[in-house]
Amino acid sequence: MNPTASDSANGNPLLDFSGLPRFRAFRPEHVTPAIDTLLRQARSAVDKAEAATTSATWADFVSPLELATEQLGRAWGMVGHLNGVADTPELRAVFNENLPRVTEFWTALGQNEALFAKYKALSQSAEFAQMSPPRRKIVTNALRDFRLGGAELVSPARERYAEIQEQQAALSQKFGENVLDATNAFTLDISDEATLAGLPDDALAAARQEAERAGMAGWRFTLQFPSYFPVMQYASDRTLRETLYRAYVTRASSAGTPTLDNTAIIDQTLSLRAEEARLLGYASFAEVSLVSKMADSPDQVIGFLRDLAVRAKPSAHRDMAELRSFAAENLGLDSLSSWDMAFASERLKEARYAFSDNEVKQYFQLPRVLEGLFGLIGRLFDVRISRDTAEAWHADVGFFRIERAGQLIGQFYLDMFSRPSKRPGAWMDDARGRKLIATGLQTPVAYLTCNVQGPVGAQPALLSHDDVITLFHEFGHGLHHMLTRVDELGVSGISGVEWDAVELPSQFMENFCWEWDIVAAMTAHVDTQAPLPRALFDKMVAARNFQSGLQTLRQVEFALFDMRLHSEWDGVASPTTPLSATSATTAAASAEVRRAAGAAVQNLLDEVRQEVAVVTPPEFNRFQNSFSHIFAGGYAAGYYSYKWAEVLSADCYAAFEEEGLFNAETGQRFLREILSVGGSRPAIDSFKAFRGREPSIEALLRHNGMVEETFHAPA
Repeated sequence: MNPTASDSANGNPLLDFSGLPRFRAFRPEHVTPAIDTLLRQARSAVDKAEAATTSATWADFVSPLELATEQLGRAWGMVGHLNGVADTPELRAVFNENLPRVTEFWTALGQNEALFAKYKALSQSAEFAQMSPPRRKIVTNALRDFRLGGAELVSPARERYAEIQEQQAALSQKFGENVLDATNAFTLDISDEATLAGLPDDALAAARQEAERAGMAGWRFTLQFPSYFPVMQYASDRTLRETLYRAYVTRASSAGTPTLDNTAIIDQTLSLRAEEARLLGYASFAEVSLVSKMADSPDQVIGFLRDLAVRAKPSAHRDMAELRSFAAENLGLDSLSSWDMAFASERLKEARYAFSDNEVKQYFQLPRVLEGLFGLIGRLFDVRISRDTAEAWHADVGFFRIERAGQLIGQFYLDMFSRPSKRPGAWMDDARGRKLIATGLQTPVAYLTCNVQGPVGAQPALLSHDDVITLFHEFGHGLHHMLTRVDELGVSGISGVEWDAVELPSQFMENFCWEWDIVAAMTAHVDTQAPLPRALFDKMVAARNFQSGLQTLRQVEFALFDMRLHSEWDGVASPTTPLSATSATTAAASAEVRRAAGAAVQNLLDEVRQEVAVVTPPEFNRFQNSFSHIFAGGYAAGYYSYKWAEVLSADCYAAFEEEGLFNAETGQRFLREILSVGGSRPAIDSFKAFRGREPSIEALLRHNGMVEETFHAPA
């Protein structure tokens, strides 16, 4: 029997699947009993599905198994989401207590030989030939995932594989916790206003508000990005910039609290991933990662990134030479340190284009930006977005619905503002996916999360243009999830989409932030309510590719480091090296291993920088220790996806440039061939259905101000 609203017994909200998540009713003490129930239910469904008496058909074993595992996934997804946006000691403890149990279930499911055999039998049956393309894709994906999940391993490799998955899950969670805790551990209180010369009024007001909340006089700065970055960009005091920079780039490293140092976690994670690859018969974890992606091999990805670096380097060298010359002549900076880069760049941009980012920011009030964004989506895809009502985890969270012709097609939560209980960054997650159920259609629901400065006093939240781009990016992911027309859960929305194609809709949406009609409709000066002047917008467009060479190389650096790390790492330290030691001897040995592993990772990063970077950070920089994308997220051996998918997204956007920005047929074709189909077919087939040809690099080069012709696009 499946849990219902009545079964949630006065009621555990994690067992209620009758509607939207019941956040107000949630308490950490609900987690363990709910997971007990859902694991029991899921295991029962697995037992029935794998039984010899159960036919290898969609209706008899695939559908019931999907129902049971979806409910476990939705409940655990709600817990994981809250752990990311509303972290508390109690929730963290119960999350970590149940994480091994949930991981163990999914690992065992992926290794289930009986189910693997059933899927094989189904793939070879007459029913398979008659299935819809989405169902066939689900079966094909399942066979691939069973192989990657260790279903073909035999003891003791099977047991070791399961141990590896559990250890990796715990390490990933701990990595993210350490970054959040290290970010929150630092505060800088300033009492002398002269020290804050150059900072915009809104940044000063936010810092004063932060100090008041802490019961302090003066101004308080933190490492939350909305507090940190204005200092780097505008503060005239070089010592202030250096202080915050050092704190930011050494988060979760040996330079801070020892218990928050991620160095050993990086080593253990890489060693476990390398061991997993060997167990599965692959030369590296990078090869494992690429099985489910568009790219064919690590060498292909590395070649793609190196080609891009070659294209970007001449521009980057020019950018850097100009910046150094400007800083020496106008700012009195004979040499540029890393904590000078954003400051000098902003001054140069102001001098060259006669505007500042802060000037632009005064026009992007969040309510007006959302109005413009929602209007754009309506025009492109013939939908209507409006406010809706639902329980949320914080008073600042908004909830919205998407309708077409009066019919609900999706909903989303929007959590915009930074706070200490929320992990850094921006992301989209699914609360539930689209599928047909007994009572009709289950519509998709998404979580959209950003981290911008919230309202200060009576003033609405103001967004930088980069913040606007980030919002559009995450909303592109949301559209991919919510505008799907696929009714099979495993391939609806973003499910089943190759990871190096999943950024296509998100990066596609970013382009609209550079269109006058769109920007004009979503701007109003915070004081005068006047729209953004066209002259100022033209300056923004002129500056669009300002330092694009440096920015491109920065992304290539991260991606090449990630891919080389996961294709070359063979395990410097034992995967069982403890995170903490109990004896002096063990502690000394462990420390030595950590130093060796940390040095190996740093040496590789230094090597990558020597090859592709124009700007090299100082020796104390420990960027890798907070690289959550690859150590606490889904981008391991996949960070290249941003640039890989940008080839596709720029080419797709070029169709709108060619056919008309608001051409109804073009918008409907993008909806029909890209957004609607989700993961029901290979991403390259969806691209070709939209564009009518193979991808071309030309649009990407044009958008980034690079026009060389010998660049190799991804196949």
